[in-house]
Amino acid sequence: MLIVGISGGTGSGKTTVVNKIIKDLPKKEIIVLSQDNYYHDNENLSFEEREKINFDHPRAIDFDLLITHLHKLKNGKTIKQPIYSFITHTRTGNFINIEPHNIIIVEGILILSNKILRNLFNMKIFIDTDADERLVRRIKRDMNERGRNIKEILCKYQKIIKPMHEQFIEPSKYYADIIIPNTKKNNLAINILKSLIQNGIIT
Repeated sequence: MLIVGISGGTGSGKTTVVNKIIKDLPKKEIIVLSQDNYYHDNENLSFEEREKINFDHPRAIDFDLLITHLHKLKNGKTIKQPIYSFITHTRTGNFINIEPHNIIIVEGILILSNKILRNLFNMKIFIDTDADERLVRRIKRDMNERGRNIKEILCKYQKIIKPMHEQFIEPSKYYADIIIPNTKKNNLAINILKSLIQNGIIT
């Protein structure tokens, strides 16, 4: 079993890169686990309290559960992955049954910040994208998918997202085996990664 970690700042294009990597790989061989489904449940908090949570800090992530799930998959066991709602800031109560696959991609902004999780990856990849480009993508996503307004998004970016990126995400780049600049010219790097994964040359 190959476990590949793909990280990068918010809006860096991680999902796009993941989709390019898995596009030509057999679907029965590969599964993607998103950090976004492993935020702590927070159902014991009021909605107002949940809105104040710093979701860009490592303590917001249930790393213990994610690590446990990876170990179970490695041991041939099926997991129940929680589904998280960014509208209510809590888990929905529903689950996705995920069976073991030969290739597991774990993607998320903070996955390289946790040493135990990081050591489970056979390959660590960081998507490096210009800060202005990431902000533009974040604005579009939060307005279209999460019902946020521009004032709220910019305030959060200045107070939380940018400082957390500089404190936790940017430094985690140096744990990566491969750093991919997210530009239109990154297809060569992605094709190399696909070849490595497909041929099992990850040790």
